[in-house]
Amino acid sequence: MMDISITTPALLFPAITILFLAYSNRFLTIASRIREKHDVFSKTQSPIAQKQIVSFRKRIRLILAMELLAVLGIIHCTVAMGFVFFSMQYQGNIAFALSIIFIILSLIASIGELLLSTKALNIEIEDME
Repeated sequence: MMDISITTPALLFPAITILFLAYSNRFLTIASRIREKHDVFSKTQSPIAQKQIVSFRKRIRLILAMELLAVLGIIHCTVAMGFVFFSMQYQGNIAFALSIIFIILSLIASIGELLLSTKALNIEIEDME
């Protein structure tokens, strides 16, 4: 196993910050869309709005998973830096590997949310056609 220096995990911090910004924007956007659809659905009982409810629930779960996995990634990244700082190289390598795994899982959840979002947009387009 390759030994890492304390700067290796530190390289992830800017990427994680950008991830959180993107994830927060997704959450705010979906919250806005849900409020918008709630108004439409309560007035019209639109079947299109009903289809979107299922999509919204799945997307909220995915956004939650994305953010939780990213948080676990940054925690493990920080722990890795601590281990390396205290000359516990093996534990630092393990913690860093876990941080990479959590970030990858977060990105995979992000892909799932993106696909659901695209599907929801297609439902809207079908309604306009």
